[in-house]
Amino acid sequence: MESNELNKDPFEGTNVNADNTSAEKPAANEADDYSALDREALIGLLKQLLKEKPVGDIKEQVDNIRKVFDKASEEIEDKARKVFVESGEPIELFVHQPDELQKQFSALLFEYRSKRDNERQSQEQIKEKNLVAKYEVIEGIKDLLNRQESLNDTFQEFRDLQQKWRDIGPVPQSKLHDLWETFHLHVENFYNYIKINNELRDLDLKKNYELKIELCEKAEALMLEPSPVKAFKSLQNLHDQWREVGPVPRDKKEELWDRFKAVTAKINQRQQEHFESLKNQLRKNLEAKTELCEKAESLLEKELTSPKEWEEKSKQLIDLQQIWKTIGFAPKKENNLVYERFRKACDTFFNNKRDFFKSYKEDQQNNLQLKTELCIQAEAMKDSQDWKKATDEYIRIQKKWKEIGPVPRKQSDVVWKRFREACDYFFNRKKDFFSNIDEAQDNNLKLKEAIIAELSAFELKDDSEQCFEALQEFQRRWSDIGFVPIKEKDRVNQEFRNLINQKFDHLNLNEVDKNLQKFRNKLENWKTNDQFNEKIGQERNKIIIKLKQLENDIILWENNIGFFAKSKNSDALVRDFQHKIESGKRNIRLLNKKLDLIDEML
Repeated sequence: MESNELNKDPFEGTNVNADNTSAEKPAANEADDYSALDREALIGLLKQLLKEKPVGDIKEQVDNIRKVFDKASEEIEDKARKVFVESGEPIELFVHQPDELQKQFSALLFEYRSKRDNERQSQEQIKEKNLVAKYEVIEGIKDLLNRQESLNDTFQEFRDLQQKWRDIGPVPQSKLHDLWETFHLHVENFYNYIKINNELRDLDLKKNYELKIELCEKAEALMLEPSPVKAFKSLQNLHDQWREVGPVPRDKKEELWDRFKAVTAKINQRQQEHFESLKNQLRKNLEAKTELCEKAESLLEKELTSPKEWEEKSKQLIDLQQIWKTIGFAPKKENNLVYERFRKACDTFFNNKRDFFKSYKEDQQNNLQLKTELCIQAEAMKDSQDWKKATDEYIRIQKKWKEIGPVPRKQSDVVWKRFREACDYFFNRKKDFFSNIDEAQDNNLKLKEAIIAELSAFELKDDSEQCFEALQEFQRRWSDIGFVPIKEKDRVNQEFRNLINQKFDHLNLNEVDKNLQKFRNKLENWKTNDQFNEKIGQERNKIIIKLKQLENDIILWENNIGFFAKSKNSDALVRDFQHKIESGKRNIRLLNKKLDLIDEML
C-alpha cells in the first residue's frame, strides 16, 4: 500500500459546511397529531417531555403542542368575545385576559426556551473540549513515529487512536478545517513512517474504495429528497463519514472524488437556491408587512367623528390583521421591528376607539336631553293656528334636530316617535286646513268686494268724528277677512286703499291724523304680503333713523338760536330756527305714533 494516497485531503478547496447552516430553518413537519387533546392534557404532555427528554430532541413536538394549544385558546377567546357582544357591549371594549392554563403554558414555554439556550451554551463548551481532545489524538499519532515496538502493535495503537477520534463529538465549525488538515497531515506521516506492506495496504485501499462507492451512492440518492434542507444535513453526515474512511487506490482516487464532489455541488447548489428563494420570500414578506404597517398608520391620520366611521375603519384594520396572519416571517433582524410597528398602530387605533366611544356615550345623553326639549317645543305648537309662524318654527326645530347627534340606542326610537308625532299632527292639521283654502279665499274675495262696494256708496256727513269712526270700522272689517286668491290680492287691496284714503282726505281732519290713517292703510295692505315682517321691519328702521336725525337737528337748531340771540339783527334767523324746531317736534310726534302703529301690528 502506498502512503502517497493519504498525502492529500480529498476536501481541499471545498467547504461543505458553507454559510447555509446559518440561514433560517423552515418549520418542522408535524409528525404528531395532538388535536384530540384538550389544553390541560397538552400542558401535562409538555411537562412530561421537559422532564423526560433532552430539549434538543423535542423541538418538533413542542411546536406541534404549541400550535394546538394556541388554536384551542383562540377558540375560547372567540367564544368569550361573542358572549360579550351578545350582551349588548361594543366589541371594541372587549379585552381578553389570559386564563390560568395560558399562564401555565407560557411558563412551560419559557422553561423550554431557557433549557434550550442553556443546552446550546453547554454544547458550545463541549465542542471546545472535543477540540482539545482531538488535538490530543493528533499528538498521540505524532508520538507513534518515535516508537521502537513492533509495527503490529504500533498499527493497532494507531487504529485505537482513529477510533478514539471517531468517538469524540463535534467541534466548533470555525476550527474544523484546520483540525482536519492537521489530522490528515499526521496520518499521512504515520503511513509513510510505518510503510505497511503492500498486501495489507491494498486490502485496506479496496475496503476504503467500497465504502466510498457506497457513500457516493447515498449522496446521489439524496437528489431525490424533496426537502433541500434535509438533503443538505444528510450530506454533512456523509462528508463526515468520507473523512473517516482511509485512502483508496491511486487510479480510482480522482474519479471517485470527482463523483462525490459533483453530487455535493448539486446538493449545495440546490440548498443555496432554496435559501436564496427563502431570503427573497422573507424580503417580500417584509415589504408586504411594511405596506400593512403604512395602511394601519394611515387609519390614525384621519379624525373619526361618528360610530359609522369607526366601524368602517375597524373593519379595514381587522382585514389588515387577517392579511398579516397569511404572510410568513420577515428577515430575522427586521421581523420583530415590523411586528412591533404594526402592533403599535393597531393598539393606538383601538385605544383611540375605546376613548371615543366612552366620550360618545356622554354626548348621546346630552343629545337625548336636547331632543327631548325639541319634543316639548313641537308638542307646545301642534295646535297653533298661526300657520306661517308655526311652520317656520317647525322647520327650524326640525333642522336643529338633524344637527343634534345620535342618542342612546334604547331611547332613539322613543324620542324620534314622540317628535315625529307632534310634527305630523301639526302638518296634518295644516294640510286639512289648506285643502279647503281655495273655497275660503273665493268667499273672502266676495266679502272684500262687498266692502269695497259698500265703502264706495258710503257718503260722508258733516259729523267728521262719526265718519272717522265709520271709516275705521270699514278698516277693521277688511282686516278681519282672511286671504283672497293671490291673483286678485293686489287689485282688491289697491282699490280698497285708494278708496279709503280718498274718504279720509275728504274728512275735516288735521294732517297728522290723515297721515296716520294712510300709514295704517299701508300697513294693513302689507299684512297680506308674504314679506310683511321684512317690509315692516325695514319701515321701522327708517323711522328710527329719521327720529335720531330730527333729534340731532333740533339740538343743533337750539344751539344756533342761543348763538344768534346774542347778535344784533338776528330776529329773522331766530324765528326761522324756531319754526324748524316746532316742525321737527311735530314730525317726531308723528313718527312716534307710526312706531306705535307698527308695534301694534307686530
